[in-house]
Amino acid sequence: MPDLFKPVVLIPVYDHEHAIGAVVAAVLQHDVPCILVDDGSSPACARVLDELVASASEKIMLVRHPENRGKGAAVLSGFSYAHAAGYTHALQIDADGQHRVEDIPQFLQTAAQHEDAVIAGYPIYDETVPAIRLYARYLTHVWVWINTLSLEIRDSMCGFRVYPLAPVMQLIARQKVGLRMDFDTEILVRLYWAGLAVVNLPTRVAYPTDGVSHFRVWLDNVLITRMHTVLFFGMLPRIPRLLARKWRTQ
Repeated sequence: MPDLFKPVVLIPVYDHEHAIGAVVAAVLQHDVPCILVDDGSSPACARVLDELVASASEKIMLVRHPENRGKGAAVLSGFSYAHAAGYTHALQIDADGQHRVEDIPQFLQTAAQHEDAVIAGYPIYDETVPAIRLYARYLTHVWVWINTLSLEIRDSMCGFRVYPLAPVMQLIARQKVGLRMDFDTEILVRLYWAGLAVVNLPTRVAYPTDGVSHFRVWLDNVLITRMHTVLFFGMLPRIPRLLARKWRTQ
């Protein structure tokens, strides 16, 4: 890997005390440091995170929100911490055990080969996935294809991806992005608008090992619908540039 490639794993955590220990143990097997962002978890989960840090303080860093601010806010705090600490790339992975940690080396190797791109996982599901989730994801895929005028983003909702931190920090310095479940899709579309390439990697996904989901059906669907609407109207003045990009890559 290039000398200037310095990755860190970033895990937003909110009340996943039963799953996070196994996730962190699996991450550390790949010899990469880890930032945990405690997004206002319960005292029980906070204790588990403190114990994890105490057990491997040279490899695990902890950022803490005093109250729950949302997944997007947790990831943004992790970005800021990682960038200030000198890391060049952040590999985001969920705390609930749904992502295949064994794929971390492939994601990091691909990121090292494409340092200015987002390495985005697209899920290969097992039988644990609810059918309604698949239908909802497809609807979001269609909106993303419309809002980028491209099929380049295979899946915008998977939380297993590698971000190059320099362009991410530039983006969030000038543009507010969603702080909750609208985050993953919005930041990927806006990074695409900013000119970043997206490299898609398949990864197997199983639904949470601890049975905990923080998706708020009504509120988060409202946020996601609003996000797609805002992105659509943001796409309109970008049509010439997006089409020019599409033609250049054909």
